[in-house]
Amino acid sequence: MAAGSDGGAGVRRRGCSCSKDDFLPEESFKSWGNYARALKETPARLKDRFLARSMDHTELEFKARSQHEMKKTLSWWDLIWFGMGAVIGAGIFVLTGLEARDHAGPAVVLSYVVSGISALLSVFCYTEFAVEIPVAGGSFAYLRVELGDFVAFIAAGNILLEYVIGGAAVARSWTSYFATLCNHEPNDFRITANALGEGYNHLDPVAVGVIAIICVIAVLSTKGSSRLNYIASVVHLVVIIFIVIAGLAKADIKNYTPFSPYGARGIFKASAVLFFAYVGFDAVSTMAEETKNPGRDIPIGLVGSMVITTLAYCLLAVTLCLMQPYKTIDVDAPFSVAFETAGWGWAKYVVAAGALKGMTSVLLVGAVGQARYLTHIARTHMMPPWFSHVDEKTGTPINATIVMLFATAVIAFFTSLDILADLLSICTLFIFMLVAVALLVRRYYVSEVTTTENRNKLIGYIGLILVSSIATAVYWGVCLNGWIGYCITVPIWFLATVGLAFFVPQARGPKMWGVPLVPWLPSISIAINIFLLGSMDGASFGRFAVWTGFILLYYFFFGLHASYDTAKESEVNKIQDGKIEEGDVTSGTM
Repeated sequence: MAAGSDGGAGVRRRGCSCSKDDFLPEESFKSWGNYARALKETPARLKDRFLARSMDHTELEFKARSQHEMKKTLSWWDLIWFGMGAVIGAGIFVLTGLEARDHAGPAVVLSYVVSGISALLSVFCYTEFAVEIPVAGGSFAYLRVELGDFVAFIAAGNILLEYVIGGAAVARSWTSYFATLCNHEPNDFRITANALGEGYNHLDPVAVGVIAIICVIAVLSTKGSSRLNYIASVVHLVVIIFIVIAGLAKADIKNYTPFSPYGARGIFKASAVLFFAYVGFDAVSTMAEETKNPGRDIPIGLVGSMVITTLAYCLLAVTLCLMQPYKTIDVDAPFSVAFETAGWGWAKYVVAAGALKGMTSVLLVGAVGQARYLTHIARTHMMPPWFSHVDEKTGTPINATIVMLFATAVIAFFTSLDILADLLSICTLFIFMLVAVALLVRRYYVSEVTTTENRNKLIGYIGLILVSSIATAVYWGVCLNGWIGYCITVPIWFLATVGLAFFVPQARGPKMWGVPLVPWLPSISIAINIFLLGSMDGASFGRFAVWTGFILLYYFFFGLHASYDTAKESEVNKIQDGKIEEGDVTSGTM
């Protein structure tokens, strides 16, 4: 058996040394001849992996490929604080000012409401999966089970990009608020490289240093990270309460006029970008493998933290826009400068310190989450298995943590916040939409239970939901004043959801905790996420397309063949145990 097979023993290790077999142990990469044959078989292998769906217990069994189990040390209390620590950071403390000034005005609070509703719907979808498939893979594992390997890998590439650019954006914001704390302009602590293009020419060594410190903490202990996050989040909440109370004391209701200077388009444009402020909660779902009682702790932790976060965001947005006219809001450190403008210069130091605490928490939770995503992806061999190693002493994925944070540091060193925020929102909305689709598939389709007729109905109704949602978003983007198109696309979405609810029987129910009002909540989640995608700018979609093209090239030349070989090597064991992947072409189970 090749080194890539699990065979119950996982990937063989040799201390700290690395060799080709740590990265490409599969049969297709044993020789150039093998690789050439694998490339010739690409169409057949792609068909196999496209149709194959993993199973719940298969994802759970993948934990053995990390050699050592992650330690179950987290409770719902830890998850709530991890959730708030993952989310409340650069989004609210930086992007609020930018979007209020340029796109929404005081109506930025409505932008947060829209983003919050979308995020909460996604939280429900994530929670059901995390309870029933408590592994470190998060949405990657959920999509593998319901939508197959190929879709899961496309999502995986964007998940990794989401975490890298999210961490980079927060790290650069950390520098901005640190500069404010030291009575400097943000770029005073950055190095200007005139030879580089605009948006990439302010080099940020402070951000790199912060990421390095976070890396050390994340590697040492998950429970230790939780305790540090808990302390930082408590301080953070105290500062938020101070901002709201002290800021409202300086409020001027005249600053709320006009309330929506840019209209509905400005609100939704800001909402799409401000979705950045909610990303990170999915990192909590990756900690399911380390949760003591997933069935109880994950729903409380995820939903509870999101409700608290949305309330805090709305209060902060209202406070900021009441303190000063939206056109005068500072885009680098809006809350600190607002207090200084209001005559409370001392308060800006409290705000800056609180913002730094919050962004430190976001970086820490993001570091923990992104490493666990990469760990589980590597367990399937779509990424080199070297990344899946869990250290015996610390119980943490050291290799994945270091590599992901190194990539984050490189991006943070070069790239400005506005470029990062737009691209991050696209990746996140795309993934959340896929998870909602996967939940519908999970509820309405079970192999050998769902009839062919009902399967075809399911595909048709989901297709109509997606097409009508895309058409609505496109119409919104290209037709500035029209309304006739909505009279067509919205009823189609509604009728497709009705059809799914009344004409396709659910094939399975949740075992412990489930999303209420299925199919309505997942269908609304799909529609909102796609609509917000339609509010993003074209340049961001261009960057998204370039990245997706890059990960497809990697998949066709490496990931496809590695995961194919790994699946085939364990196929005999799965057949013997009755656990063959659903839809596997070679097994004849289609």
